[in-house]
Amino acid sequence: MKKFQPEGSLIGTEENKMRISSLKALTQAAIDGEILEAQPFLCDAARNLHVSLGCMTGIIPRDECAATADGEIRDSAVMSRVDRPVMFRILEIEDSAAGKFAVLSRRRVQEACVNDYINELRPGDVISAKVTHLDDYGAFCDVGAGVSALMPIDCICVSRIPHPSAALRCGQFVRAAVKSRDEQGRLTLTMKELLGTWEENAAFFRVGDTVPGIVRSIERYGIFVELTPNLAGLSEYVPGVAPGDRTAVFIKSVNPSKMKVKLIITENGGDLPPLPGLRYFFSGDHMDRFDYSPKECERKIVTEFI
Repeated sequence: MKKFQPEGSLIGTEENKMRISSLKALTQAAIDGEILEAQPFLCDAARNLHVSLGCMTGIIPRDECAATADGEIRDSAVMSRVDRPVMFRILEIEDSAAGKFAVLSRRRVQEACVNDYINELRPGDVISAKVTHLDDYGAFCDVGAGVSALMPIDCICVSRIPHPSAALRCGQFVRAAVKSRDEQGRLTLTMKELLGTWEENAAFFRVGDTVPGIVRSIERYGIFVELTPNLAGLSEYVPGVAPGDRTAVFIKSVNPSKMKVKLIITENGGDLPPLPGLRYFFSGDHMDRFDYSPKECERKIVTEFI
């Protein structure tokens, strides 16, 4: 299975720079069908994308800008690619009164990505993805050559976040697992299974420590504070605290059998140390099952990739 990377993965590489460095290199890349990457500097009135290739300009005709199920390409989808990396293949190099120019196709790269890569993926496969858009219900990710997949908000992390922007940002590269595929072949992604079990995350904290956290929800029985994306603890209620607040918390107890961390909020706001970023505990290419719960805990949280 040939792997395709999200757009933005090639543009800074020495190999890509070499392939667009001269007419000879571009001609050879066209013959070999190589995938190249560059940033369009113009979307003209006919909705063609213009790309600087160093020694010449490349043009991606409107109907070559994207692969779509119905063949219809929205103007907004083309216009939004200006100044953002796009992958393409060179269809031909032509002469004009202004000099040589290259005719490019992003669509053919995306079709190859779907046929040779995405259609071969199965649930549990771990891939590289790039966050491209955040919505209330999840994060849209480029899973290869600009082909999009959705990561629902409840699949981002175990912590109950109010919006995907609480954990992710646009342009961020992440690792994700394929959760499922629908009848149209579109993938659904999940990331929380890669961010560690309860025990793996709890191992970073000790009773008696005071650490930073972020308030995620306020319930009648207490306040849930996120310590890591896959671990939250419960503090007794204190006034003046709101969801999204940065806090300092004292770790009162850690109980694997009940999968609970009890906290005391010692400071809300102020000059607190940064929270840890995403930490991946799984480094393989495929997982069949993820057991989040400790073995001694009666409550089981399991993901089975079928």
